[in-house]
Amino acid sequence: MERLFKKTQDFIFTKQKSIFSSAVLLSFMIVLTSLSGFLRYRILSGYFNKEELDIFFASFRIPDIIFEILITGALTSTFIPIYVKYRANKKELSENISSIINLIFIFLTVFVVVVSLFLDKIIPALTPGYDLIKMEKIINLSRLLLLGQLPFFVLGNFLTGIGQANKTFFLSALAPVVYNIAIIVTTIFLYPTFFLFAPIWGVIIGAFLLFVIQIPLFFNSDFKYQFILKRTKGLSEFIKMVIPRAFTVIVAQIDATIDLTLTTFLGSGAYTFFYLAQHLQLLPVSVIGIAFGQASLPYLTEMFQEKKLEEFKKIISDSILNLFYLTIPIAFFFIFARTPLVRLFFGGQKFDWDSTVSTAVTLSYFSISLPFHGCYYFLTRCFYSMHDSRTPFYISIFSIFINTSLSLLSIFVFHLPVWSLALSFTVSIIINSSLLFIIISSRLNGLGLKTIFIEIGKMFFSGFLSAFFSYFSMKFLDGLIFDTSRTINVFLLLSVITLIHFILYLFLSWLFNIREIYLLTSLILKLKEYQKKFTEIYIQYE
Repeated sequence: MERLFKKTQDFIFTKQKSIFSSAVLLSFMIVLTSLSGFLRYRILSGYFNKEELDIFFASFRIPDIIFEILITGALTSTFIPIYVKYRANKKELSENISSIINLIFIFLTVFVVVVSLFLDKIIPALTPGYDLIKMEKIINLSRLLLLGQLPFFVLGNFLTGIGQANKTFFLSALAPVVYNIAIIVTTIFLYPTFFLFAPIWGVIIGAFLLFVIQIPLFFNSDFKYQFILKRTKGLSEFIKMVIPRAFTVIVAQIDATIDLTLTTFLGSGAYTFFYLAQHLQLLPVSVIGIAFGQASLPYLTEMFQEKKLEEFKKIISDSILNLFYLTIPIAFFFIFARTPLVRLFFGGQKFDWDSTVSTAVTLSYFSISLPFHGCYYFLTRCFYSMHDSRTPFYISIFSIFINTSLSLLSIFVFHLPVWSLALSFTVSIIINSSLLFIIISSRLNGLGLKTIFIEIGKMFFSGFLSAFFSYFSMKFLDGLIFDTSRTINVFLLLSVITLIHFILYLFLSWLFNIREIYLLTSLILKLKEYQKKFTEIYIQYE
């Protein structure tokens, strides 16, 4: 038994040796997280109607703003590079990281107290299209999330940052799965007693478990927490780097909040349609784009600090092509298979046909941005690895201005439905990613633009052809072979069409000599290595 425990421990704390292996592990765990997350959404859509879901999702807006500013703004862009920089000296590491964590918690306390006191003024300003009863429910749920969920979420994500900086990803990737399971279980068992508060209690319990499950990462690191707040060199660097990144996040959160505000003028359920479509589109973005971004940051940081610029450039150009190759067929698939996808993921008992259609159309407009959205997360981390958080900030301001302007025009001038907000986002993220790519290419004296554009062009053409034939195959099978009034048949239809679509895409990739097809061969070999490693832990032993 002791030997089994030791082998399991070795597997959990194994350090990944490359961006690819890190991204594979992260992607696998993000798939599990996302699937458990969508099971959560399906459960919610079975227990609550679209008006109640509007209240539930809107109640996260204020806590999410604070979380994104303190964690996304600080952790992903600055915490990991500073941890890597001071890792060699345990004393300096502990002093610097402890001071950073304590500073963040001071700001967290101030934010939570002040915002909690003024929620009854803030929520009506953000949801002017809702009635007073709806606003009151959002205020109560938001206050509970601020006090119960947020502290554990912040602590848990600092442990995630420590794990990623040490290139150990397993527990950090497993924690969100446990978080989603907690919400699902509490919704099912507590709904009769607590109604809409049931999933909120699940969120709080899940946040606590997300923190607890990652505590071993703290004890496995060289970092020793100290109750101090010193003005160390690392803290000064952190503040200098985090301010522009925090402003970037603030601007992005303002943009997301404007989306909430605008949907309140579009009738009941509009925010739910927008929210669910956006999160379904984020599934491949998370699995591929965010995984590449998270996995690449420690490696890119080390490479840039060691002045290995040619390798640095090669990783960037290769990663961009890999990201486009993997996301383009998914984008086309999400566009032509939008309705069965929404039915499969969100088709709960109280999610009616009109809700399905509105969410599906919104999803198709979000999906156009998918390849660029995936690259956005990677490109921003390229800048962070060079200790430059200002450039992404300025570009974000410009792209968010475009998004907000287009959204306002769509709703108040052209009176378009909720899908217009998704189209506005798509235009802005394409502009954002394109500008990031142009600037980083210029700084590094070129990334082989001609090759990149030719390869991406071949990918788009292959994706279009495979989607064209797959769409008509889906129409033929729907109704004639599969009775899609039942969920199991929707799943079977999507499984068959997925197989057809991606086999066609692979064939066309080979036909047009797209070099990224060999990435899949490498992926399969890497996955076999992981399978072997995992199996070795549980083989029979004396």
